[in-house]
Amino acid sequence: MKTKEVEIKNKLGIHARPASLIVQKAMEFDSDIFLKKDDYQVNGKSILSVMMLAAEQGSKITLIADGKDEDEAIKALEELFDNKFNEE
Repeated sequence: MKTKEVEIKNKLGIHARPASLIVQKAMEFDSDIFLKKDDYQVNGKSILSVMMLAAEQGSKITLIADGKDEDEAIKALEELFDNKFNEE
């Protein structure tokens, strides 16, 4: 299992479009993927779950991947967060 803490950098936080991008990227991998904010952990392959995080700009999210391609999954998701979901 691999984990990585990332910060929400885009102004609007995780709304419908970023949630969709996260889920699309997560679905590319065989690993189980979760996102955790505070004590709330959700399935990274479920758009409704990701949106339920209600993560605003500045929030810290822990990415969790468990499986044969966990390293690649964490790297790809981290890049998505670092690029502000291509919104800015």
